[in-house]
Amino acid sequence: MDFRFEIIIEYLPFFMKGMLWTIMMSLIGVLMGTILGFFIALGKMLPSKLLRLPFIWYINFFRGTPLLVQLFLFHFAVLPAILDSVNPIVSVVVTLSLNSAAYVAEIFRAGIQSIDRGQAEAAHSLGMNKIQVMRYVILPQAFRRMIPPLGNEFIVLLKDSSLGAIIAAPELLYWGRAATGQYYRVWEPYLTVALIYLILTLTLTYLLNYVERRFATT
Repeated sequence: MDFRFEIIIEYLPFFMKGMLWTIMMSLIGVLMGTILGFFIALGKMLPSKLLRLPFIWYINFFRGTPLLVQLFLFHFAVLPAILDSVNPIVSVVVTLSLNSAAYVAEIFRAGIQSIDRGQAEAAHSLGMNKIQVMRYVILPQAFRRMIPPLGNEFIVLLKDSSLGAIIAAPELLYWGRAATGQYYRVWEPYLTVALIYLILTLTLTYLLNYVERRFATT
């Protein structure tokens, strides 16, 4: 097989640009998803079944339908009905954020409910209200347990952002497809894209393991 390195060299600036967009979209997606997921988790834990229902169905919808279908739905239907013009990057970020929120909500719910109720009762007996108990007692302990699944969610989101190439978001895979379309070569562009994704995910995994060890020793 004749491997043409000049294709990789020519497209390397575009691959780097796409990598930065991939990181940025994934980072915004996981941050927005984490914030929204926290409130969805609280909503799902409400005592009233009627009040819990919208949050339950939100989670069911985004966990039960393919991410690609959600991306098409928001890019071609929902966002055009709201905005005058739709940017593919905005569509990817919105879809990743809302999708991530459903998974993060379950992570928060499981982490919060894993804390023994006796600790909350003890905090209430000391005069703390519900917000103080959640902030100072429950969340600090639950967060340590949530680090691994939250990290995994970020890694999944990083790889899922590649779906943005289908709607022409200029992320990493988009430029791999562009190189393939120009030179009708598959190995060079897609192996380079795969290698960059591998480096990103391994680096992120190492950083998350480091953070997890630091929290385990504090």
